[in-house]
Amino acid sequence: MAENTKDIVIYETALCGFCSAAKRLLDRKEVEYRTIRVDLDTDQRQKMMELSGRRTVPQIFIEEHHVGGFDDLAELDSTGELDKLLS
Repeated sequence: MAENTKDIVIYETALCGFCSAAKRLLDRKEVEYRTIRVDLDTDQRQKMMELSGRRTVPQIFIEEHHVGGFDDLAELDSTGELDKLLS
C-alpha cells in the first residue's frame, strides 16, 4: 500500500460485510488505515458511539472527519469527494 499521511480509522466487528467492503474500497485507493474491533472492546464501542453518534459498524473516520458507514464512504467515492479527503 502507498504511504499516506491521513489517520484513517475503521471501527468494525468480526464477520461484518460492510466493514469488509469499506476496507476493500480503501485498499483500492492504496491508503493505509487501522481497524478497531468494537466487538472485543466495550470501551472502544462506547468511544465509537460517542464520536459518531451511531451504534452500527463500520464507522469510518478520516482524521477528525466522521465519514459514516460504508454507504457514506461509497457515496463520497462516487462523487470524487473521497479522493479530496484522502489527499
